[in-house]
Amino acid sequence: MERSKIGCVLMICLVMGILVGDSAGQSIETFKQCYAICFITCVLTPGNGMSTSTCATKCIIDCLIPHPSDSLKLKAPQYFCKLGCATSLCTNFSSKKEPAKEKVGGCVSSCSKTCTKH
Repeated sequence: MERSKIGCVLMICLVMGILVGDSAGQSIETFKQCYAICFITCVLTPGNGMSTSTCATKCIIDCLIPHPSDSLKLKAPQYFCKLGCATSLCTNFSSKKEPAKEKVGGCVSSCSKTCTKH
């Protein structure tokens, strides 16, 4: 019971951070906020049975391409490159106690730079 209360408080704080933050465009800060909320929700959801790496992969996908139908029409090769890079290199930083949004965000950002060069 105590764990779910802490999870709810964290969720409210993170959602408020997103609402107050920059909403124009998909920046790395927006990604980090999205990832932190998604990861905490995934890990704390009772009975979902997902491992931390599965939650990390799910959240990278959900936060990297928030509206697949819109994004993929315009930049499919870049998004798929970024998604492949991020899911293979950036999912091992998070733990149940720490989503490591800064490390994951930095890793995803480096994937972005790599994919725009090619």
